[in-house]
Amino acid sequence: MNRGKALQILLVLLGLLFVAGVYPLMASVRIAWQANNEDALPMMLSLYVTLGVFVLLAARNPSANRSLIAFTAWSSFAHAAVMGVQALRNLIARGELLGVAALIVIGGALIVLAPAKQSVERTSAVSA
Repeated sequence: MNRGKALQILLVLLGLLFVAGVYPLMASVRIAWQANNEDALPMMLSLYVTLGVFVLLAARNPSANRSLIAFTAWSSFAHAAVMGVQALRNLIARGELLGVAALIVIGGALIVLAPAKQSVERTSAVSA
């Protein structure tokens, strides 16, 4: 399997995870939100659902969506860093470190598989 096909498969899986993974979480979010008036959870879910839709669209033509792929990777690293610090400072459960590891793997895979930047000459030749 070549790198481009592996990236497309990864993008589809991530997009489906971000979009479809929200439904099972909604019940627990609703309970947590009502119990603790936790505003961050619904906001985070709305961002991931939206990102998931665009990641699914990017799977059609990853080269044309390099910035979205980079954003998804780097935002995964940023999310992992915040969660990691929170877990180590006992602000959230230590079990969340599994999520940190998953986000680091997602970000790393996207960076490794990201399409190469097209040169200016190649871009000009294609549009001519």
